[in-house]
Amino acid sequence: MDRELNEDELQHLYAWIDKISLSRPKRHITRDFSDGVMAAEVVKYFFPKLVDLHNYTATNSTQQKLSNWNLLNRKVFSKLNFHVPEDTVKRIVLSTAGVIEPVLSALREKIDKKLEHATDVCTDLEYYDTGDQEKPHTEIRQPEEIRVAQMAGETIKDEKSRIKKGKPQHTAQFYPDMDPTLRLLLHEKEQAVMALQETVEILQMKVNRLEHLVHLKDMRIEDLMRHLETYKAKGNKR
Repeated sequence: MDRELNEDELQHLYAWIDKISLSRPKRHITRDFSDGVMAAEVVKYFFPKLVDLHNYTATNSTQQKLSNWNLLNRKVFSKLNFHVPEDTVKRIVLSTAGVIEPVLSALREKIDKKLEHATDVCTDLEYYDTGDQEKPHTEIRQPEEIRVAQMAGETIKDEKSRIKKGKPQHTAQFYPDMDPTLRLLLHEKEQAVMALQETVEILQMKVNRLEHLVHLKDMRIEDLMRHLETYKAKGNKR
């Protein structure tokens, strides 16, 4: 985390930061990230449920800056298997040049690693499939249980339809007199759908990031082509 980044690594890091929507304009990275608020926003951009921004106060107070970073270490970074050492935090808070970049680079690696494993979320799709395939945990159901399962399946179809228009809602709360067996089954299906929705959101963010990187590479290629044409033109004049 203390190692100095080379020019190429810095450019990639700045490009990564630039594509993230932050609450304040990015002017001077050393001062911008000194209070920890924008670091919290970076994590929230990729994992919205992991960060409550109300806990982090934009400030010029050294003590409050330290408090923000300590809270990040305890509540957020720990869930990414990441930690910023105390001496490094103090240098970040004092806006020491060249300190925040390696920290953000290491944080980026942890975020990328967690995104890569996002698709490993245990949703057990086969268990919730209503087709004729053999399912794990198969049980012999009585007629009443079959009726309950069918009702749950129909309700889940309505829930999926709502998800296409927005975030999933807990359908069971709208039916207080629902059969307990149906309520439990519906809750399990809702959890699976919500997990899938979160996975889709994470994958979409990865796609957006890759598209941004492709755009940057295209710009770099165009720039190199212009330099090449200029070099050829100068060579022809000699």
